Amino acid sequence: MADSSSSSPNAMPAMTVAASALRAQQARMRIIAENMANADSVASTAGGDPYRRQIPVFSPVTLPDGSKGVKMSSVAPDQTPFKSQFQPGAPSADAKGYVKMPNVDPLIEALDMRDAQRAYEANLSVIETSRSMQSSILDLLKQQ
Repeated sequence: MADSSSSSPNAMPAMTVAASALRAQQARMRIIAENMANADSVASTAGGDPYRRQIPVFSPVTLPDGSKGVKMSSVAPDQTPFKSQFQPGAPSADAKGYVKMPNVDPLIEALDMRDAQRAYEANLSVIETSRSMQSSILDLLKQQ
């Protein structure tokens, strides 16, 4: 029979790894929300650049307990080209009457948000399962 000292350390790394992933996905959702909020933000000057879509960059990290987790290490600008719309009367229109529009596609952002939500839910499930397993182990140990 396993004692509590051998079962507890196995559950804690799973919880710390999942917690790091929760934080990373939460940061990802903030970036996606910012992209969506700025999907129509054009430049304030004629011919200027509008809002540029941001992309979260993740990297592995060693957690305090020695396990490997993930974090959002930076945010990189999406280098895809801007869209153009013909709006000759707009203050941000260039000499030909075109306004540069952000390179944000609301459909892509919605799909990314759903993906981030699912990843968040999966990691939350890992934490809940780990807690349940620890509780079951404690209950078994109490019966002895």
